[in-house]
Amino acid sequence: MNLGIGSWPARRVMVRPDSVAVVFEGRSVTYREFEVRVRKLANALRACGVRHGDRVAYMGFNHPALLETFFAAGSLGAAAVLVNPRLRQAEVEYILGDCGATTVVFGQDQRENAAGLEAELTGVRTWVSVDGGGPGEEYERFLASGSEEPVDEPVEQDDLALIMYTSGTTGRPKGAMLTHQNLFYQYVNALIGQDLRQDEVHLAVAPLFHIAGLNMMTLPTFMLGGTIIIHRQFRTPDVLRELAESRVTSAFMVPAMLDALSNAPQFPDADLSSVRGFMVGGSPLTERMLTTWAQRGVPVMQGFGMTETAPGVRMLEPRDGRLKQGSAGRPHFFTESLVVDLDGNPVPAGTPGEVIACGPNVMKGYWNKPEETAKALEGGWYHSGDIAVEDEDGYLYIKDRMKDMYISGGENVYPAEVENALLGLEEIQEAAVIGVPDERWGETGRAFVVLFEDAPELSGDEILTRLRERLATYKLPARVEVVAELPRTTTGKIQKNVLRERA
Repeated sequence: MNLGIGSWPARRVMVRPDSVAVVFEGRSVTYREFEVRVRKLANALRACGVRHGDRVAYMGFNHPALLETFFAAGSLGAAAVLVNPRLRQAEVEYILGDCGATTVVFGQDQRENAAGLEAELTGVRTWVSVDGGGPGEEYERFLASGSEEPVDEPVEQDDLALIMYTSGTTGRPKGAMLTHQNLFYQYVNALIGQDLRQDEVHLAVAPLFHIAGLNMMTLPTFMLGGTIIIHRQFRTPDVLRELAESRVTSAFMVPAMLDALSNAPQFPDADLSSVRGFMVGGSPLTERMLTTWAQRGVPVMQGFGMTETAPGVRMLEPRDGRLKQGSAGRPHFFTESLVVDLDGNPVPAGTPGEVIACGPNVMKGYWNKPEETAKALEGGWYHSGDIAVEDEDGYLYIKDRMKDMYISGGENVYPAEVENALLGLEEIQEAAVIGVPDERWGETGRAFVVLFEDAPELSGDEILTRLRERLATYKLPARVEVVAELPRTTTGKIQKNVLRERA
């Protein structure tokens, strides 16, 4: 199992061979057993024609087969391509065709797409069904056909290990190419910045087909020889029960997940005594959320990153969570990041600019997209498109995406700032703000809010009246809409492109 430190010798040493590596739906697998399964899968893939440099796709929700496919492909010098199982057939077809996958392993939620694409994607030679049904072979039968002999394929640190496709909110998704070196340094960064230990019991409940769910805690825990409990999907009662029964010590989540847990009726009595810390990313945490979890004695680490950086760029440790509330933290050990102006020059503390990053965890580029690669990695730095300010102590505060910022009457307005003001109203559970065209001001804001279930009814005008006490006039949205829910991605990020279409 290559983690990015050059070619492997013939003999490999496991950290804790007899410890439990993975727990899934009542079944436990030790590291020794997991290694055998990966060898067999790798040899089965090789027997059906997978070679060094090929792409092996996995499309499905969280499952041990995802990790086995990732490691088996890597041991052959092939790249794993992890595909969001919620995508429609046309979206899946584009990704599989773009990356040129020769083998596709799929879960039960992708059976229909797999059946529809089998005849269309002639480049895919092998289809493997994890849960049975659909085209191709059944996963366990396919794995059993492989030899237990170690795979002797030389794999170098600059070889491609993983392709993760970005969300594509501004066009077709792009495949970020991550090498074994990129992944190795991401894991080292994560281990340095987090309190992960060999006795870790990690709950993998965020999507493993997204970069943070896979790389921030799950695979670093695997490197240490800890235990990974896998849930197919996030379900609030199941997570609270698992935390108590399995004495879970860590989990990666997005803010929407923490919100769901803290708002659950079981939360006040939930046993959280084993949790050493949660890692949270995707969007800034509100003061309300930090306070809620601090009162339960659960440390919360906050991170900032993206698919292209595997993903870590900044991290805020729990001890700084209240003092530097709202910050994305300081740089990871092996990753440098700066805030720069439009000419690429560093800006003074407190001045907004774009976040750029460089380091051994930054992607090789975008698959089959040289122009986009050159633009994103101009000057050897990855240009994130995120606007932020850095304070005098070196802590980063994300203002917004460059594409989300709007200019109203000549003034820059950062939707995240308006959203935080809205979330400061006790009746509001969720908020999203976008810029819309305005004849007088050029652009103005439109807010969408979700109220707590037990909150009294509030109109948009009432919310605006109360917001005037918290924000300058030019920052006030022209209109506030109360909605039942906000559109979100599988990682819990609000889909502002959907809101713009609605507006």
